[in-house]
Amino acid sequence: MASSCEHFSEIHTYSGNTVGCEECLKTGDKWVHLRLCLTCGHVGCCDASVNKHATKHFHETQHPLIKSAEPGETWGWCYIDRKMFPAI
Repeated sequence: MASSCEHFSEIHTYSGNTVGCEECLKTGDKWVHLRLCLTCGHVGCCDASVNKHATKHFHETQHPLIKSAEPGETWGWCYIDRKMFPAI
């Protein structure tokens, strides 16, 4: 995993706005895994989910960093640099 990323200065939160995918909760859809935007706290579903809301959120906002919102997982991802990093 990468140890640094120039986008780390854009981390503003480690807590989510919701306990599930924000969009899927509104529509009643299901998700596979959850991802947390470290810029704004948006919680979206992963790319293995039908709706891929976490990646759609990146494309809409350009917020570069997410982390897994799955219990026990401690990794993050920068969409721009396409690098993984350890996340708390």
